[in-house]
Amino acid sequence: MSIITISRGSYSRGKEVAEKVAKKLGYECIARDVLLEASEEFNVPETKLNHAIRDAPSFLDRFTYGKERYIAYVQSALLRHLQKDNIVYHGFAGQFFAKGVSHVLKVRIIADLEDRIRLVMDRDRVSKKKALQSLKKIDEQRRKWSISLYGIDTSDPGLYDMVLHIRKITVNDAADIICHTVGLKDFQTIPESQKAMDDLLLASEVKATLIDLKPDVEVYSDSGKVSVTTSARLSQEEKLIQDIEGVVKTIPGVKEVTVHIHLDPIETYD
Repeated sequence: MSIITISRGSYSRGKEVAEKVAKKLGYECIARDVLLEASEEFNVPETKLNHAIRDAPSFLDRFTYGKERYIAYVQSALLRHLQKDNIVYHGFAGQFFAKGVSHVLKVRIIADLEDRIRLVMDRDRVSKKKALQSLKKIDEQRRKWSISLYGIDTSDPGLYDMVLHIRKITVNDAADIICHTVGLKDFQTIPESQKAMDDLLLASEVKATLIDLKPDVEVYSDSGKVSVTTSARLSQEEKLIQDIEGVVKTIPGVKEVTVHIHLDPIETYD
């Protein structure tokens, strides 16, 4: 039992690879399904969630935490799927959301720029120049997204267990390689790795629940013991702790909650 996340550049044939892997292994293959579920559960238009995981944060986002709010919803929905195991997820951010879980095989699919350009030209019926402009725009948006939110570049091979270049290696070859690799001992689910996934899921559910109350909240979970960290003014501290504890204690799986408040350095006194 394992999980496979496939990160792919646009028009790199990663979707084809993911679907073939899922079929060979008998795994569930998910991508856009996660956005639809998050959209329904949190009553947010799917288009907003899609922009949140594809476009770099705007200047306004950095102050309103709008993008972080939507990403929290998507992460919660995705981890709920991944917790079940035997999943292939292809799409953006999978390697970020399941970080630290050893039974997740993280794969990056890349392709030559010329091959990607041809795919865009064939699909969208555009010129080579427009296809290249479109690819450059998408690639730059994704790079800025990961750097602004996580401080890392999605094209960094160090983020992945495996990077496959679709050229001499065909889509079928790539699927076979992934299927073989995921069968290795290091990618099998063990009690410790399942606990890590369970902890990630609970933390994500708590964060998604709290983020409207306190957008800058950070959450850590360990076997049902939840730690919440945020900031506030001294005058708001007591009530905020009560509000957070009241909300978190109602979430299934939470056994204990601790709230840590970092006091704002400047507060106005009458």
